[in-house]
Amino acid sequence: MCLVADGGEGTLDALLAALGGETRTAAVHDPLGRPIEAAFGLIGAGTRSPIGIVETAAASGLHLVDRRERDPMKASTQGTGELIGAAVGDGARTVYVGVGGSATTDGGVGAIRALERGGGLGGAKLIVLCDVRTPFEDAARVFGPQKGANPADVKQLSRRLAQLARGWDRDPRGVSMTGAAGGLAGGLWAVLGAELVPGAAFILDAGDFDRRMRQARAVVTGEGKLDEQSLAGKLVSEVATRARQAGVPCHAIVGTRELDTFGLRVLDLQAVLEASTPAEIEAAASELAGLI
Repeated sequence: MCLVADGGEGTLDALLAALGGETRTAAVHDPLGRPIEAAFGLIGAGTRSPIGIVETAAASGLHLVDRRERDPMKASTQGTGELIGAAVGDGARTVYVGVGGSATTDGGVGAIRALERGGGLGGAKLIVLCDVRTPFEDAARVFGPQKGANPADVKQLSRRLAQLARGWDRDPRGVSMTGAAGGLAGGLWAVLGAELVPGAAFILDAGDFDRRMRQARAVVTGEGKLDEQSLAGKLVSEVATRARQAGVPCHAIVGTRELDTFGLRVLDLQAVLEASTPAEIEAAASELAGLI
């Protein structure tokens, strides 16, 4: 059996497990500007071309802000920029930035300004691992509500993103994946020349997933919420597609299932079990064991 968890907030662990390397920490700021310590990865320290791994959720994640404190207008990606800067400061010549699970819709302005204050990228290359295909102009509409934005906030955030896009030399609007992490991907692409790549495929390939999948009787994947967004670049969709093409049964354990019957047929999952607590997950795993 091959187990694959949702990688939106697990980029650091997944890539360090696949590629080796070490975990380091840096003093940064959370989405509301409060000081925290956050982790980043460094692969090949001491070599000619070290690689940094930064997970947006580590410094700018929604889980860092209590539900009652969520402020979609104020939330900033400053901490993510500080983490990128820390990786560059420790010698990284390429930095992979995993985007997913952010509390922010600032178009990456916080991260860009933090990097500018820290002296820039120093020639390092940014590669953004995106978990959605959403373009920049749709970031607030699609993701804002889950970050605490009401309809009025969504309109204001959308106007703010449009204003940013008009002021940059490269316009991220209409470009696939630029809306990831509330437009962070688009800001890094527009201002710092970051390369945007589908994160799910990248992480699966780094972990030699296809070979391991073909040796397994079944694949079990998971996601917090299975909905229409799951079909647009999320790990569960990539895993299910590869399993279907290889003829390997694929099952999923999810926190909540909101995907309609047509969407489930698209994914072609053999079983979808809902579980949101440790006890429920254990029970779901036992049920799947009987199916497999």
